[in-house]
Amino acid sequence: MTELDIDAIHKALANPVRREILAWLKEPERFFADQLHPLSLGVCAGKIDERCGLSQSTVSGHLAILQKAGLVTVTRLGQWNMFKRNEEVIARFLDQLQADLGTEPGRTLNRKTP
Repeated sequence: MTELDIDAIHKALANPVRREILAWLKEPERFFADQLHPLSLGVCAGKIDERCGLSQSTVSGHLAILQKAGLVTVTRLGQWNMFKRNEEVIARFLDQLQADLGTEPGRTLNRKTP
């Protein structure tokens, strides 16, 4: 098990486009149903480009940041890069965040306003 880079994860999640990509990858059958390759392999970077509506280089930069933070994994399939959420890292990050904020894993934060 590799150590979490909490700062890299926070930086990756600070951008709304990257959060949106992670949300899409959580339900690939909903957002990328027209992909030719099986979604079990991941989502092709080109499909993520199409959905984002941003340039290929911009989306590649976002995916690289998510990958560096450990939030996604990439598998090379011929000429395509296939991306999947790294659920283990996401779960560990959420547990660590709850521990850092003084809450127990599995319990929601107390959102009472003063």
